[in-house]
Amino acid sequence: MTRIKIGILRETKIPPDRRVALPPQAVAEVIARYHNVNIVVQPSPLRCFRDEEYTAAGVTLQEDLSDCDWLIGVKEVHIPDLIAGKKYLFFAHVAKKQIYNRPLLQEIVKKKITLADYEYLKDDKNCRLIAFGRWAGIIGSFNGLLAWGLKTGHYRLTPAHECHDRAEMEKQLENLNIGKIRILVTGGGRVALGAMETLGKLGIPLLSPDEYLNDPEQSPAICRIDPWHYAEHKDGKSFEYDHFCSKPWEYNSSFNKFSSNTDMLIAAHFWDPASPKLWKPEEMRNKDFKIKVIADVSCDINGSVPSTVRATTIAEPFYDWHRYHLKELPPFTDSDAVTVMSIDNLPGELPRDASQEFSSVLIEKVFPCLIGKDPCHVVDRATITRDGHLNEHFLYLDSFLRGE
Repeated sequence: MTRIKIGILRETKIPPDRRVALPPQAVAEVIARYHNVNIVVQPSPLRCFRDEEYTAAGVTLQEDLSDCDWLIGVKEVHIPDLIAGKKYLFFAHVAKKQIYNRPLLQEIVKKKITLADYEYLKDDKNCRLIAFGRWAGIIGSFNGLLAWGLKTGHYRLTPAHECHDRAEMEKQLENLNIGKIRILVTGGGRVALGAMETLGKLGIPLLSPDEYLNDPEQSPAICRIDPWHYAEHKDGKSFEYDHFCSKPWEYNSSFNKFSSNTDMLIAAHFWDPASPKLWKPEEMRNKDFKIKVIADVSCDINGSVPSTVRATTIAEPFYDWHRYHLKELPPFTDSDAVTVMSIDNLPGELPRDASQEFSSVLIEKVFPCLIGKDPCHVVDRATITRDGHLNEHFLYLDSFLRGE
């Protein structure tokens, strides 16, 4: 049986991320389960699990990972730290032609690296196998509630990253006097359902989309909507979800019927750049636009939510967006502004909880394909580059890679 050595990378992206793909006990579990696998961990002063926790679990710390077959991290690797000719697994954020990461992809090709991306690890039914999306929703919705308390002065919550774990974070929501508020969640996937988990702790009524629209005075209230509730075919044809996914440019937004009776929007839906934005920037000037807080969990910059003009950070999570001047202001400084939360690494606020859940899925669903036989080509479909060449599933990135 072929011996495989895996190196767990320290996170090097700025701002720092404290998550890890495999916590100490998860490493020990993999080594015990797969006798042909050895795992070493690169030391890190920032990781949510201390180096001492790894050594206590019998895991070897190793600074130089150049003798490893696979190098596994969470976020993008700092370009100078890339090792030529190696195999990497991390969230690369290049496959949607993200301009800010083009230099990363170019260097990966230059160094003849094989890169697999968690986002594209899918089963034979095209369903994603692993993601942090649920945790982004759990924490992103909490941050929306945090912003509401600061904006209204009704209450104060301790930020998630200052809590020991999820239980401590959610304990604050018990018997919270949130006042009159109508909360709208977009999306129906892991992210949105994670958001609903947190909101469920409030104990306030959950309305259907029809109930939410037909009784705009009911408050407090929570509602979750799917694409067919906020998009419509340009020619008036009936909404078909598969058609919307394949030809989103044929649809317009119909979201304005919700923006007139919503106080807080939690944007947790997947957005295709070819699909309509929820609203046009200038529509925020309309007197009927009532949204006061936006927690953009999806965080598509200049995307579905026009007021999301940049990503915020865990340290500085909010900014205000002036409804009339359409410009950014410091948070909580203007009554005519909408407060925006757009952190792009939300699971990093509860890194131990998120890392432990992520690792359990990684071990059960991904590792058998990564270090053993892969008859369904799970890893191949997620491989963006192989030995410095674009894999067949990602050849569409060729012009992007060349800077065109």
